[in-house]
Amino acid sequence: MPNEFHSQLVALLPRLRVQALALTRNRAAAEDLVQDAVANALAAQDSFTPGTNFAAWMHRILRNRFISTLRKQRDTTDIEDLPQGAFAVAATHEDRLVLKELGRAVNKLPVDQREALFMVVLQGLSYEEVAAATGCAVGTAKSRVFRARRQLQAWLMGEDRPAPRSDAPRAEASRDKDRSARLGEAFPGA
Repeated sequence: MPNEFHSQLVALLPRLRVQALALTRNRAAAEDLVQDAVANALAAQDSFTPGTNFAAWMHRILRNRFISTLRKQRDTTDIEDLPQGAFAVAATHEDRLVLKELGRAVNKLPVDQREALFMVVLQGLSYEEVAAATGCAVGTAKSRVFRARRQLQAWLMGEDRPAPRSDAPRAEASRDKDRSARLGEAFPGA
């Protein structure tokens, strides 16, 4: 008779596969990543505290395993390969072109934004769960999803914005400089 840990793990496998696919952009690599994460979780199941967020714990293991694998490979991951099955639909030619364009746009997003967007939109995780799984603040998770959605909308509407940087300081330095200049004008001796 399976215990609660195993039942939760089996129930979570589809969501882990989606997250792994978002990270690896390759179906075979995603399956390997899920298998490795499950093996790690089974080996460390004694460290899981019952009653805490099992999904966030597993997503964190999967993400850490992905990062460890990248560090070992030291190769760049080709995120331009779009798995055709991820967007497979029985649709018109125009619909297929739109989905293909969406796939290309999603692939241009920074990894952290794409991952957060997939976790919220496709997996239905809350921002709190995304924050716990990715090791960031809830506000950062919200910001990543917002920026990803805004950027995708711009690209799909034909705006030619450059790809956003990943959690890089935006124009804050510029705004601080402008504020300082205004304060200097308002208070010349300050």
